[in-house]
Amino acid sequence: MLEPTVEPTAEAARTVARQFIDLALSIVDPAVPVPATPPWTIADVFGHVAMEPRRYRDLARGRGTWPSRAAELPAFNDEQIASLPTGDLGTLAGMLRADLDDFLATIDELGPDARMMFDGDQEIRVDRSLGTLIGEFIVHGHDIASALGRSWPIDPEHVPMVLTGMHQIMPGWIDHDAAAGHTATYHVRLRGGPMQIYAFRDGALTIGESGRPDVRVSARPATWLLLVYGRGNPAHAALTGKVFAYGRKPWLAPGLAKRFLPP
Repeated sequence: MLEPTVEPTAEAARTVARQFIDLALSIVDPAVPVPATPPWTIADVFGHVAMEPRRYRDLARGRGTWPSRAAELPAFNDEQIASLPTGDLGTLAGMLRADLDDFLATIDELGPDARMMFDGDQEIRVDRSLGTLIGEFIVHGHDIASALGRSWPIDPEHVPMVLTGMHQIMPGWIDHDAAAGHTATYHVRLRGGPMQIYAFRDGALTIGESGRPDVRVSARPATWLLLVYGRGNPAHAALTGKVFAYGRKPWLAPGLAKRFLPP
């Protein structure tokens, strides 16, 4: 019998997907623009996210498409929205639920050694890609809630799951112009959670290798996740104590996210 998907991550995916769907279906006017993802509306954002579990499942099965370069992702997403099978949010919500269940079943079936191609022509582990999908639910839920002036709580226990997925693709998301020649090691401690280590050597990134840190960062998990995704203001996060940098070169901390292309 196949080992089931790591239950906390699978349950997190179901929980956040349900919250995301409930938020979207509570909206009276889905044509409201979403400032975080111009020129998308709420309907566009929801449609994009609703299609992602199916895309992940197809990639895990060796089918589907992906942008060969990270810089092509915005155009890829725009094409995805333009070709949505329906504009009805209720129908899309049903598809999201069913496709997420199908993807979770696919992860169980394929097991932890299965790999798939992903954005930027990167080969990644199928099971860990679930973290990236959870990130889609969390961050785009935040985008929609912010557009409506609503709160959107982020469970700090979900953040390391998202980062586990992101770490697979972050080396391919380097902005080579912004990272050119950069050499530094960042130790990021999520408050109440694990340490994340990012080491740049002449612009190339490795994750998780030990080494003397040039900068140490203590961060609230939710705040750090949003900063990694290009949401939020690093200066405001520092001034409010949600992110604190120290060590030999603390001034490097605000520029970490800027060394990556927008996710």
